[in-house]
Amino acid sequence: MDAISVIRAKRDGLALTPEQIDWVIDAYVRGEVADEQMSALAMAIFLNGMDRAEIARWTAAMIASGERMDFSKLPLPTTDKHSTGGVGDKITLPLAPLVAACGAAVPQLSGRGLGHSGGTLDKLESIPGWRASLSNDEMLDVLGSAGAVVCAAGEGLAPADRKLYALRDVTGTVESIPLIASSIMSKKIAEGTGALVLDVKVGSGAFMKTFADARELAETMVGLGTDHGVRTVALLTDMSTPLGLTAGNALEVRESVEVLAGGGPADVVELTLALAREMLDAAGLPDADPAAALADGSAMDRWRRMIAAQGGDPDAPSPTARETHTVVASRSGVLTGLDAYAVGVAAWRLGAGRARKEDPVQAAAGVELHAKPGDRVTAGAPLLTLHTDTPERFEPALAALAGDEAIRIAPSDAAEGLPGSGGSIVLDRVG
Repeated sequence: MDAISVIRAKRDGLALTPEQIDWVIDAYVRGEVADEQMSALAMAIFLNGMDRAEIARWTAAMIASGERMDFSKLPLPTTDKHSTGGVGDKITLPLAPLVAACGAAVPQLSGRGLGHSGGTLDKLESIPGWRASLSNDEMLDVLGSAGAVVCAAGEGLAPADRKLYALRDVTGTVESIPLIASSIMSKKIAEGTGALVLDVKVGSGAFMKTFADARELAETMVGLGTDHGVRTVALLTDMSTPLGLTAGNALEVRESVEVLAGGGPADVVELTLALAREMLDAAGLPDADPAAALADGSAMDRWRRMIAAQGGDPDAPSPTARETHTVVASRSGVLTGLDAYAVGVAAWRLGAGRARKEDPVQAAAGVELHAKPGDRVTAGAPLLTLHTDTPERFEPALAALAGDEAIRIAPSDAAEGLPGSGGSIVLDRVG
């Protein structure tokens, strides 16, 4: 077996054999297949795709490249959630303690942001003292004491995916359904959870821009999970507008705490409860009431225990940016569009995100929204507040918001019948 024959097979549109897939993944982890060869193979997969059998075998090979976690000794059913990423997507923060408060254990392995899409670990690291890196034993201890844990994946979990993900990011091959699906599912299956709910974003702020692509990705991942014995369902959710009223790190933590306290933006609450119900049903707890756990304070109690168990101070004041800049409405009317991608890029340029994995992020940087599509606005009234510690970042952030599609305001009489913010954020369900 050699790398060139595998590359040529996929380049020419052939299906890779199970033996070819097993060999190339193992050889890549061992260093026998070079980065430039795997880059060529990733581009061939990006251009020519994979059938379901290939994707299943590719995923299995990545799982087999490392260890698998085992939560079978826990006295509670395990259930997890994964989002394909978006702007203002802080749902994991209130969701994990909420589901734990309803009787399930939630082992949530999360990642960091890259580009316009925010990362859960970056958000939580804005809490003083909070630690993302835990050993397997520490992870089990937090699960035992709080019922939920949010942390980084260990080095031994699907190491093939870690290498390949970094390579895809610098070779323009991220947006490949076979590679996205196998990347997500190899980690989640290796994680060892009994049930998994996928939040597949669709829209300008998502990796999947069209409903058809999002549904194909959802169906592929649900099939992979099911084939590996993990009860898996997916919700397709809207990411054309930022989720909630904040995009950043500390800003999103603050908003998540508002949800746990019984408040928060309606769309964040809606999606949190929808995903919680799916997770609890998949875990065999269909009668649990997550809305009641928000209302009675038990979800907030789990949040505080979870943060403290990972070294964080749940009572610490939220970091605030040294500089702010307000974007005002250019005219009166109805806000008919606030593009998620534009807001995400603005937050990224303000310091909330990173262009490379090694880049630092600012805890307090981000964008605060004062209106959502469907709201009436007045000329000169605040639409957005930009937060950063470095004011030289305002100009590139404002440039991201300057396009015709970034912020759309229509005269009140012309806005009649135009799409606003009244529809459900959940678009469809798979599984």
